[in-house]
Amino acid sequence: MKRVIFLILTMMLLLAACQPVQPATESSDAVAPETAELATPLPIDPNVRIGTLDNGLTYYIRQNAEPEDRAELWLAVNAGSAVEDDDQQGLAHFVEHMLFNGTRRFEGQTLVDFFERIGMEFGPDVNAYTSWDETVYTLQVPTDDPALVEQGLDVLEDWAAYATLSPEEIDAERGVIVEEWRMRDLNAGGRTSEQLVKTLLADSRYAERMPIGAMEIVRNASPETLKRFYTDWYRPDNQAVIAVGDFEGLDQIEAMIIERFSSLPQPADAVARTDFQVPDYGKTNYRVVTDPEYPSTEIYVVYKQEPQPTTTIADLRAGLTSELTGQMLNYRFDELTRKADAPFLYAGTGLSNLVRPVDVNFLVAQTQEGGASVGLDALMTEVTRARTHGFTPAELQRAKDDMLRGFKSAFDERNNIENGAHADAYLNHFLQAETPLSEDDAYALAQQLLPSIMLDEVNQKVLKLFPLENRAVVMIAPEKEGVT
Repeated sequence: MKRVIFLILTMMLLLAACQPVQPATESSDAVAPETAELATPLPIDPNVRIGTLDNGLTYYIRQNAEPEDRAELWLAVNAGSAVEDDDQQGLAHFVEHMLFNGTRRFEGQTLVDFFERIGMEFGPDVNAYTSWDETVYTLQVPTDDPALVEQGLDVLEDWAAYATLSPEEIDAERGVIVEEWRMRDLNAGGRTSEQLVKTLLADSRYAERMPIGAMEIVRNASPETLKRFYTDWYRPDNQAVIAVGDFEGLDQIEAMIIERFSSLPQPADAVARTDFQVPDYGKTNYRVVTDPEYPSTEIYVVYKQEPQPTTTIADLRAGLTSELTGQMLNYRFDELTRKADAPFLYAGTGLSNLVRPVDVNFLVAQTQEGGASVGLDALMTEVTRARTHGFTPAELQRAKDDMLRGFKSAFDERNNIENGAHADAYLNHFLQAETPLSEDDAYALAQQLLPSIMLDEVNQKVLKLFPLENRAVVMIAPEKEGVT
């Protein structure tokens, strides 16, 4: 559910960021890079140190001074609600809660007391999330006192293998999770997101394993059932430690990680992880969702795509081609939005990862009440126009120039990137094999690759991103008298 809400927020942010720029010069007659060059693996950011311990645990360490005297310490567990057994639905999320309720070093509430004592707050400094595919814990600790960094790593070590999971604390936490479910899922956002999930992940394991889980199991699962999930999946070969911050040196942090995590026990019979898939949609899945508390009318057209991890120059070039295609379509949507009789309040398109085996290319629009049909027609008219006639050289050059400015801006601000952004890139490398590029390499490759992307390529990409099948259409609107 959280992942779908994130997808919706991604759509909103993408649209807010789509600002018009002036058309630039015509595209050059660049020649595409040679096939051999395209097969070259992308260079991993040289500023990150990556290691694997004998027990299988992966670690990432990076020196970064933004913000000053702070570090992000993350524990990533490559397991979420999708791997739960039938009697464990909701227990991946339950375990996440329990890790704040007692470990080997920090009994009961002393862990929370420790966080508060050093000035950390839940949310900005201490957080965690459980999705279908992973569970991630994040700490932000001061680095001006080395002892606090060591204690932060102590917390991660305890979370990785030494949670108490006492029956008394488990029983006490049941009501907290049920209340979270009531507050988050029994409202307009939760109800509509669940319907969106049922459409986008229909007939898959993901649709059956919502991260919040089944409240009957949350209320009644035995401590042994909860511990079975923890033992099966919280093991070193299924985990990564990420440390990014204002450290004095990487050797010291690496030694701390090796000291703490090398001895983590590895089960003799490790449970194999199943790679769950999401069936194709066929022609078109659709759902109309209304809710008396929903504040706006929105349309989503979602095209299921195969995930494409970015590990080679060819992968990066293909991704740039897709982004250029979406950017040009967004320019056209922006022009429509500026008209006096605009068919929608805003509209846009973009690419996102939904769950591990599914990327989606989406169209989204918000319309006036009762205007969903007109808005949908306008969305699909522009997509059909692009599929049939393609784009112009001027549109492509404008998108290339705009994108290159974005890469240059990231390059210029490379020393101001915050710890969390780097940590997130390393998390994606651990979970989905996405190559973390340095800003230097990203900008250099963009300068090399963008001129070589030809108009015919983006026009062909439109057909792939917006096919006539394997799509889902969802309308979400207020349930109100007089509104069709």
